[in-house]
Amino acid sequence: MTQVPARDPRALLAVCVGLAGSAALLWGASATTWFRIAGPPGRPATDSTGAAVAPSLTGFALLALAAVAALVATAGPLRRVVAALLVLVGAVVGVVVVQAALDPPGAAGAATRTAAPLLAVAGAAVLLAVSVFVLLREPRLPRLGARYAAPGARRVEMDPDRAAWQALDAGTDPTADVPGSRGDDPDVGGRTGPG
Repeated sequence: MTQVPARDPRALLAVCVGLAGSAALLWGASATTWFRIAGPPGRPATDSTGAAVAPSLTGFALLALAAVAALVATAGPLRRVVAALLVLVGAVVGVVVVQAALDPPGAAGAATRTAAPLLAVAGAAVLLAVSVFVLLREPRLPRLGARYAAPGARRVEMDPDRAAWQALDAGTDPTADVPGSRGDDPDVGGRTGPG
């Protein structure tokens, strides 16, 4: 008989936080300046943001955010498929970021790089790490609605009064097993009246 691994809600919470963090990093990378391009003499330099250099970054950020709901709502093989797709997305993000960072707009000598592409690299790395974690640890991640999936597995605590009424409705005497309910209490059985 195979033993089912214990599910850890904190692991799923860490996955959700990691995906949200990846989305924030990618979104931040798309909004910050990657290159500062010197203009002609007498004109100010122009800035190229991550969204201008790699327009797909914003979409990848939204995808990482949507993956939170996808991983929470799925389970088993379907959750592994989602995680495998996220591994692929993380790899694509890494390739897009490296290509964009190595290919500055305008003349190569006129562009000054900033550290902003590192945000995108960090976002891609977090996305990859979280996705691989889900692939490897999926059996330990809790499942949405698992408490309702197998009603016989959980013992539902019932109100004793309600249980008594249900027993009466079923034609059973709910006091049949209660001590003293049939006059077998020695203190009660010996007395027939007051005093």
